[in-house]
Amino acid sequence: MNREIRLSEKILLLGLFFVFLFMLLHDWVPLDPFNDVHAVSAETSIGRLIITSLINTGQMLVIMVILLSYMGKKYPIWAQLWLIIHQSCIFIGAMLSWWIPYFFGIGAADKVGRYTKMFGNTHSFLPVRNGIVPNTIHTIFHLTLFLCIALTIYLSFIMQKKSIIKKGKDTVRVDNKFT
Repeated sequence: MNREIRLSEKILLLGLFFVFLFMLLHDWVPLDPFNDVHAVSAETSIGRLIITSLINTGQMLVIMVILLSYMGKKYPIWAQLWLIIHQSCIFIGAMLSWWIPYFFGIGAADKVGRYTKMFGNTHSFLPVRNGIVPNTIHTIFHLTLFLCIALTIYLSFIMQKKSIIKKGKDTVRVDNKFT
């Protein structure tokens, strides 16, 4: 079967690759003024950083392998669900760690000291709220992850439905993507 890889799939892969690179590098490689690897390593043990990096990058590799396996083809329902649910769980973690405390103050008191030590010297463009502020690199990461989820939903539910129309037992070409 020939693959006709859509632009939305290429953008999704690029976004997932950025998320992968973020998870791999943001605690290890100095990207001044966007991160402070010395402050992070002073606050978190090297062992924990290694485990966290392995888990985070491992799960992104699984997501990218699934995407690469079905790019340009019809995604099976299990792959659609995996891609949407897995990315959404990562995004929910980001919301609970950063945005819920930032906007609503829920859990902020527990995070203020640690976040100030780890991210206090990093670039941010948002004002401080409830004692914390998401730094620029995390904000870009979260927005990219959200875009990836939106693209996955688009590919899974909208694009798949637009591409194939079934008439009885026959499948007809609608947009030259599938037959």
